[in-house]
Amino acid sequence: MLRSPFVQISLIIIVQFLAVGKTLRAILWQIPRNDFLCSVPRGEKMLFEDLSWMDVEHYLQHHNDRVVVITGACEQHAYLSLLSDIRAPLAIARAAAQIEPVLIAPPLPFGVSPYFAAYAGTISLRAETFTAVVRETIEQLVMQGFHRVLVSNGHGGNSGLLLALLGELANAHPEARFALFEWWRHEKVVAAAQAAGLPQYHANWSEALPVNVVGPLPEGAKEPPTFPRTASAAQVREALGDGSFGGPYRAPESAINALFDAAVVAMVESLRGL
Repeated sequence: MLRSPFVQISLIIIVQFLAVGKTLRAILWQIPRNDFLCSVPRGEKMLFEDLSWMDVEHYLQHHNDRVVVITGACEQHAYLSLLSDIRAPLAIARAAAQIEPVLIAPPLPFGVSPYFAAYAGTISLRAETFTAVVRETIEQLVMQGFHRVLVSNGHGGNSGLLLALLGELANAHPEARFALFEWWRHEKVVAAAQAAGLPQYHANWSEALPVNVVGPLPEGAKEPPTFPRTASAAQVREALGDGSFGGPYRAPESAINALFDAAVVAMVESLRGL
């Protein structure tokens, strides 16, 4: 049966749209698409690891000057990956970059987690070491021409240091703009968790994104433990046991998807606000 060119094009668009998956469909319905279509280096390759230096230079010269710097931690997350604070923001950034094209620098995998030092696999930097590494990373990027930098931080232990550092960098580099994005704190993500009726705590359901799940998760919920904010690593381990701060270990897939979708939408808005 012959179809008109209009019908043929419409069918192609529908098939391609369905192929992108539930998450991107939800995002595209919520975000204005006035600048969605734009040329990016080599199609949809937005990770430094997939690009040559010529690709990055071309991006800076012909596309835009934004870049995402991901910070996180290598620390215990109970039954989840030790790199949960890297895997989650990276997955969110990759999804956001399909809507708002932006280059993503290699994640900085180590953060400040001295309170979890009694758990095997946790690697914590001193505050001054972490700050120095992030400072030098961002200043190198600014020197190359990245004048809009979004730091996507996945670890709460880095937050205070990053806020102070970005303020210093803003003073030192008036030609650049800096912003801090923390997906789990954003009001859209908090609203998604509240809509599910589930509390957000360290290493509970709210961090059990598919990219972070490395094994079976327990059923049920854990009573949130209490311990002093200045507790030693040994005291923290004694109080936490498996490492979770409490609440349900798992949640329905719909709740996880809603949380992730909200995080991606929030990051796209942050990128557009730079």
